[in-house]
Amino acid sequence: MLTTLVQPAQLASHLADPGWVIVDCRFDLARPEWGRAAYAAGHIPGARYAHLDLDLSGPRTAGSGRHPLPQPQVLAATLGGFGIDASVQVIAYDQGNGAFAARLWWLLRWLGHRAVAVLDGGFAAWERAGLPVSSAVEPLTPRRCSAQPDPAMLADGAEVAALLASGAIGRATVLVDARPADRFAGRNETLDPVAGHVPGAINRPVGRNHDGDGRLLPAAQLLSQWQQTLDGRDPRQVISMCGSGVTACHNLLSMAIAGLPGARLYAGSWSEWITDPLHPVEAEIGPNVPRD
Repeated sequence: MLTTLVQPAQLASHLADPGWVIVDCRFDLARPEWGRAAYAAGHIPGARYAHLDLDLSGPRTAGSGRHPLPQPQVLAATLGGFGIDASVQVIAYDQGNGAFAARLWWLLRWLGHRAVAVLDGGFAAWERAGLPVSSAVEPLTPRRCSAQPDPAMLADGAEVAALLASGAIGRATVLVDARPADRFAGRNETLDPVAGHVPGAINRPVGRNHDGDGRLLPAAQLLSQWQQTLDGRDPRQVISMCGSGVTACHNLLSMAIAGLPGARLYAGSWSEWITDPLHPVEAEIGPNVPRD
């Protein structure tokens, strides 16, 4: 059973394996239909396409972030339609570093399915290796995917606000934000109406997790980096966030590779946090950033 990463050659040897299900998670936040078009043009043979907005997220509401979690039963039905049940090994991939594939990796683990791994280096690594690509959508048999969501894997905005008010964030609790450094600082916010970050949060952009080809760093290197971030604290005290709960999953994947289990996801993340005007905001351009 693979639970973190799979290498291109290893996946290639299982293309005809009925016990393996491949899911294409390519996506572009600025071009939401790009991933589906890229899939249609060519994908790993046998793969199904999962759209971040439509398949791996629930409907947005006034108080949610940009990519709220889907209802567990709805998600299970979607995944069952891809041919996923408790017996299969799932492989998720995206265009490169796994930032979108990690969302499916985390969602499946949340539902109780541990046999899920991310293709290291994504579709780019697959193509560099000269492995087969297909534009055909092959028939599949739907299966029953069970939903047993684990609430212990989640944190919500109310808990983060309470931890912040108690002074725990930055002391006992490590709130790690996966957004790029400029967005974290409030200098270049292009996706959300309020710039900055939750006071006390630590910035760890997902780019720290992989090399220039989008491959995840070796486990020992990731462990060393996370040990510096943890500074002696238990990994179970980590809450991972980002802009909308997507790339935060990549930091959780990197912790799993490093052998540091137990961190949680703040699924609503920054885009949910700023929907409450009482939530404090910290930014280089000032603590009281105007809100829409």
